[in-house]
Amino acid sequence: MGIFAYNVTVVPQISFFPKPLFISEFPLPQVRINPSRRRSITLQVAFSMTQNPAAQKKITVLNQHNEKLVGVLHDTGSMEIVVLCHGFRSSKDFNTMVNLAVALEKEGISVFRFDFPGNGESEGSFQYGNYRREADDLHSVVEYFNGANRKVTAVLGHSKGGNVVLLYASKYHDVHTVINLSGRYNLEKGIAERLGKDFLEIIKKDSFIDVKNRAGNVEYRVTEESLMDRLNTNMHDACLQLDKGCRVLTIHGSADEIIPVEDALEFDKIIPNHKLHIIEGANHCYTSHQTELTPVILPFIKEGLQHPAAERGH
Repeated sequence: MGIFAYNVTVVPQISFFPKPLFISEFPLPQVRINPSRRRSITLQVAFSMTQNPAAQKKITVLNQHNEKLVGVLHDTGSMEIVVLCHGFRSSKDFNTMVNLAVALEKEGISVFRFDFPGNGESEGSFQYGNYRREADDLHSVVEYFNGANRKVTAVLGHSKGGNVVLLYASKYHDVHTVINLSGRYNLEKGIAERLGKDFLEIIKKDSFIDVKNRAGNVEYRVTEESLMDRLNTNMHDACLQLDKGCRVLTIHGSADEIIPVEDALEFDKIIPNHKLHIIEGANHCYTSHQTELTPVILPFIKEGLQHPAAERGH
């Protein structure tokens, strides 16, 4: 990787610096503004030159229900692709997804991040459960790239997406590098915190529960069917169905306020080919620990690329 820099001196016509004029037009990692005494502005721009600059392309994939799944491919030209799956009520533009995509593309690895149905730009309606259906959506993405003579070599999911990638690997057995970022082990837990302690009685009576924000506005509806879908999704049984050759990395924050770190320890007990990494002090979204993710994830993905699929058994 090489880096070069140059200085640009701009003499503004007015006394203030227009917000969108310069910053938004430099898609660069570093822009430093140093006002001089002559009221000119010096921009020192540092370019990072990678061997495999990626072109970002928006791609639409049809799932099994004929819904359009919208994603962004960071295409470095590599045959291998890593697919990133967002979490509950999130999207492909969640900062962790974007940061990981950029970090991987700098290493010459192509990445696809996409929206599940009812999230982001994708079609379909948002559902509270749909864990296994989203695993099927992921399968549609994998099949799309297989049809384009590419190969999905790793799948990564955050939070609910962590559950989805594990469910996917337990069902389809065609991707052998799986990264579970803050997934939940016991899906019966965490419901009361969102829906209230008497959620079962309410949903049996009314057939749905509307989840409202602090302003009293409905954010989403939980139907009885979607709630039962979650309650009937058993991660313990799914993990027992993983191929012995399937490499799984679980990453979890020790200060996760949504899914306790103990869930990661449970995954570590039952997945045979498993690596566990706890990031001390990190919360559920790794707000202050984004830079600590790549040094753990990247070597794991690269190691998977070095092991031919033929060496992995069922």
